[in-house]
Amino acid sequence: MKRLCIILLTLTLCLGLCAFDGGPEKGPDVNVMVLNGTTGFGMAKLMADSADGATALNYAFSVETDASNVTAALINGGCDIAALPTNAAATVYNKTQGGVQLLALNTLGVLYLVVNEDALTVKSMADLDGMTVYVPAQNPTFLFQALCDAAEVDVTIDNTYAQPADLRTALAAGEVDAAVLPEPMVTIACAANGALVPALDLTAQWEEVYPEDSLVQGCVVARTEFVQAYPEAVDAFLEEYGASIAYAQEEHEAAAGLIEQTGVFADAAVAQAAIGRCNLCFITGAEMRESMDEFLQILYGIAPESIGGDMPGEDFYYEG
Repeated sequence: MKRLCIILLTLTLCLGLCAFDGGPEKGPDVNVMVLNGTTGFGMAKLMADSADGATALNYAFSVETDASNVTAALINGGCDIAALPTNAAATVYNKTQGGVQLLALNTLGVLYLVVNEDALTVKSMADLDGMTVYVPAQNPTFLFQALCDAAEVDVTIDNTYAQPADLRTALAAGEVDAAVLPEPMVTIACAANGALVPALDLTAQWEEVYPEDSLVQGCVVARTEFVQAYPEAVDAFLEEYGASIAYAQEEHEAAAGLIEQTGVFADAAVAQAAIGRCNLCFITGAEMRESMDEFLQILYGIAPESIGGDMPGEDFYYEG
């Protein structure tokens, strides 16, 4: 009888360990939301691997076109982990009084000033003085305003086209001559209208004024409740997600195919052309904290409401 109890105890322990070793049980089901476009590019390989049953965890992925759907799901518990803009992450943290934690940064600067060369010549920020520039609402507007302030240029920022896709269409149609767009919208617009060129890389402009790598536009967060309940699952996710981003950085053509296959973006050819200018990254730990804190301090100085009204506390940062 004693020997039987020992055997049963051993089997129980083994089954428990299988939860994170890819055995019959893979730990908790993990609901992950990503935005279509750049912030989701690095997730595509992990999404494809999950569909093939080749991941350490059981994932349920969904791709959203509106960041407000992602933030709402984080607040109401509809998702456990999400990739979203950095200022949105800080806003959710403040709105929930610490209900999310930052796991990693996944995207540096992806913004470009695109102009119609038949109408305008722009070689520097100084050339923008007196112009009207169309900019998507929220994060791009705050960042572009910071650059205009630093360059001491008087620019009218027009948010008529609040969504990047709408602004891309207007720019390609010749309805506007100067616009701030993220990739892959830049690639799409320039392909549709041969007079359009990316006149200024706003990441390069940013780093002439602010610390290097402080323009961090995309990140991945998790609900604090999920982190506390399943720390091993969070670490397993980070390992798989880091590998997925590395794949996108190194294998542009193959990654672009997966980006289309998983619904992160509709056109593999555009994704492949754009991915090299998307500044994908995987930054965690102390380096993540430093870069994010610098960025949020800058945004807070421009418009506190852009990050939810206050700087996040120490508990915002997950360091494993």
